[in-house]
Amino acid sequence: MSNLSQLLQKIDANQELINQNRPLDQNQVKNLKDYFKIGITYSSNALEGNTLTESETKVVIEDGITIGGKALRDHLDAIGHARAFDFMWRLAQRLEITESDIKKIHKLCFQPSEGEMAGHYRTVNVVITGSQYNDRLSACESVPDDMRKLVGALQAQREKLHPVEYAAWLHRSFIMIHPFSDGNGRVARLLLNHALISQGFPPVIISPMFKHEYIRALEQSHERLQVFTEYIAEQVLQAQRDYIRLLRLA
Repeated sequence: MSNLSQLLQKIDANQELINQNRPLDQNQVKNLKDYFKIGITYSSNALEGNTLTESETKVVIEDGITIGGKALRDHLDAIGHARAFDFMWRLAQRLEITESDIKKIHKLCFQPSEGEMAGHYRTVNVVITGSQYNDRLSACESVPDDMRKLVGALQAQREKLHPVEYAAWLHRSFIMIHPFSDGNGRVARLLLNHALISQGFPPVIISPMFKHEYIRALEQSHERLQVFTEYIAEQVLQAQRDYIRLLRLA
């Protein structure tokens, strides 16, 4: 049995326990949503260089307090990502996600900090620093067509793949198009979590402490896709353990 098969087997066993303890009451759902909104907003922004700590992110989002000595952009990114998370959470009531939904996620993340760029595909070619595979990113003139093809393939991939494999595939496929001038990583992680939540799995928090492993798995996936799928499966397994611990299910 492959490493991925073993991971998916453990994930399915955990998911059975989680599903047996549903439905949750409204207070539990709200508490979980707030917990993940802060954790994912902090971690996703920190992966991109945001300097707010997790507790500072919580204060900015929940209390609207400015943190002394921290850049305005860091505050705007926290507020924007929290708005985008709320929108993604609502979207996760259904399996489908549209091209318009993806553009709105980006727009919510980056208005007003990115102005007219928010929610619009890039019109220039981009380079991912440190990557050896920039030639495989979509050319700017191909982005609209590549995004239409990606969204058009979602249902077939979702029906064919295990939910965790589907989530990893969606994240990686989006990153390979890199449709926006900035914020592709943040949107990719929100899409990853939409794919998971909409199929009943807990959302994943990718810690900035392990940024190197995350980036390395993405880079290695150019030659072996399963590397990134296994990485995401490990994150889902950890997310399930945290979920089970938080709700005291075991």
